[in-house]
Amino acid sequence: MTAEKGAVKKTASSKDAASEKISAKKASGTASAKKATAKKATAKKAVPVKRQAPAKKPAVAPKKATAAVKGVAPAKTVAPKQPRDESRTALVRRARRIDRELAEVYPYAHPELDFENPFQLVVATVLSAQTTDLRVNQTTPALFAKYPTPEDLAAANPEEVEEILRPTGFFRAKTKSVIGLSKALAEDFGGEVPGRLEDLVKLPGVGRKTAFVVLGNAFGRPGITVDTHFQRLVRRWRWTEETDPDKIEAAVGTLFPKSDWTDLSHHVIWHGRRICHARKPACGACPIAPLCPAYGEGETDPEKAKKLLKYEKGGLPGQRLKPPRAYLDAGGKPAPPLAAG
Repeated sequence: MTAEKGAVKKTASSKDAASEKISAKKASGTASAKKATAKKATAKKAVPVKRQAPAKKPAVAPKKATAAVKGVAPAKTVAPKQPRDESRTALVRRARRIDRELAEVYPYAHPELDFENPFQLVVATVLSAQTTDLRVNQTTPALFAKYPTPEDLAAANPEEVEEILRPTGFFRAKTKSVIGLSKALAEDFGGEVPGRLEDLVKLPGVGRKTAFVVLGNAFGRPGITVDTHFQRLVRRWRWTEETDPDKIEAAVGTLFPKSDWTDLSHHVIWHGRRICHARKPACGACPIAPLCPAYGEGETDPEKAKKLLKYEKGGLPGQRLKPPRAYLDAGGKPAPPLAAG
């Protein structure tokens, strides 16, 4: 009996041990399962979100050409026809506001070539290539005193004309042009300067720029004069990104009423000559700085900028020997004759 009891006890103990092992395995399995579930959950949580390509930074111009005025978009190195954040309507409004403000700054703006009639103006404009209006104005009095009409200049001795035009540079080519255009006027137009663009551009040495100067200032017919100053400023102001003069003329012309074109040309060119210079614009003295995307390209210190101003803005003589009365009344000074300068 005792042996049997011992056997029973031993069997019971074995069963209990086996039962404990099974329970332990179950507990271990449950724990492992829980851990696996937890790992899966953690893995699900840790699944990285699909990376998005970083937003491309807009190409901006070098720091020196970046706008420093609040509310004005920075200049772009590669930009569309207007700044990316500026609608067509906003561009038109900004362009016209710039013109209005320049009209207040230069109410006396006028063509800066001395002339008394269309013939003198077309000749002076041809001579102004690659030189200043001041130098032309100092040279033409002697030319027109000796050759007052197209017929006179057409019959002139080229060598004598060259000697008069020498101070303007490229005097041989310019002599050929002014004598050639004078012959064309005498032979084809009865000695009169034509008042149509298609006729003017047929004259030797006369392109669209010269033609619009003559049409706008001698005949009162609107035109945009795209000279080097005009090209520089309209691109700085982001009115257009075009580089070809004819395309610039077309692009800017769509921003303004046709009746404004001639005065617009004067305002822009005057600003380019006096304040918004090619190499070092006087940004700190510029009246339209808040509207200019290129603010900061030049000197921004007001006192230093004032020293960069030219002509009447800098207290210096203008470019005409015989300027209009309005210019003199505004404080402008006439230029000295050739012998004095």
